[in-house]
Amino acid sequence: MFSLREHRLPDGRELLLFGRSAHREEPCESLPPVSPGAGSHLRWHPLRGEWVAYAGARQGRTFLPAASFCPLCPAAEGRLGEIPFRTFEIAVFENRFPAFSDAGGALPVLPPGVEAAPAKGRCEVVVFSDDHRAALGTLSDDRIALLFEVWGARVEALGREYPHVLPFENRGEEIGVTLHHPHGQIYAFPFIPAQVRRAAEAQAASPVIGDLLRHAGELEIEALDEAVALVPPFAMYPYETWILPRRRAPGPQALSGSERQAMARLLGRAVRRLDGLFGSPMPYILTVQCAPRGFEDSFHMSVEIRPFRRDSGKLKYLAGVEQGAGVFLADILPEDAAARLRTLPAGGPA
Repeated sequence: MFSLREHRLPDGRELLLFGRSAHREEPCESLPPVSPGAGSHLRWHPLRGEWVAYAGARQGRTFLPAASFCPLCPAAEGRLGEIPFRTFEIAVFENRFPAFSDAGGALPVLPPGVEAAPAKGRCEVVVFSDDHRAALGTLSDDRIALLFEVWGARVEALGREYPHVLPFENRGEEIGVTLHHPHGQIYAFPFIPAQVRRAAEAQAASPVIGDLLRHAGELEIEALDEAVALVPPFAMYPYETWILPRRRAPGPQALSGSERQAMARLLGRAVRRLDGLFGSPMPYILTVQCAPRGFEDSFHMSVEIRPFRRDSGKLKYLAGVEQGAGVFLADILPEDAAARLRTLPAGGPA
């Protein structure tokens, strides 16, 4: 269980502090409000059958500041940040530069036949620790288990209003990260994204994840009683790693305490293995795939890590075939990736 403290920032944005113990510090001064830019909006792509979001105000977001000016670090003398407290465990707040917002934006005048809609939704930042030097792989199992609880609480809360909620982490400048402090994000969409709908419909038609768990074999990296880490047999990225609960659950909000602990342990160990592959922090995209609205009774949640380094000093790029045809070219067989990952040390904080 967690303790929750609710706080309002000067511009009215919500800040939530999650922890194992109650948070009672007095708030410090925080960053001043920014002038709201033009609202975001959606345009329908008729050839791809999916929405594209336009959020020009995000161009002005904070970009790779020095650690002494990091807006995600706890409050300190001479430094204003997003979190006006000197200590915290996990903090969640509304993004200062959102791609989706409660209000959405005014629709532009577009050529005839171009469908548009307000980008109504919510974007949140999830700060994993008050330690600027931390990472998922350096956090304790219990802190990562708390993170699963936070993900679950926000998926449940936001899912009451929005049909799909996606927690994720982008890690590394190679991915486009603009702040080095350990953090992720949560997007609540006003629609079910096309890719998510395809995956949900596939799972509604057959127990894809359940079958994968039953027949993982040499694709397993590590297995516990209640969760498994594996490389999917159809991996699109080198050393792609999935963390799966053995029992079907639609999202982290439906995990038991022991399942959260197992998932947390495997997630921390998976990140440490990836970091150990080439002796440097692995750039990756991590997504927590949860059931979209209407698919709660058939969807099997997953935590999916897509690494972007295929070898030492070599990144995996999405080039002509991937971008032009949607066909991924993989350089490493999933079975070989799993075998190599099994050999790597994964020890770390308990």
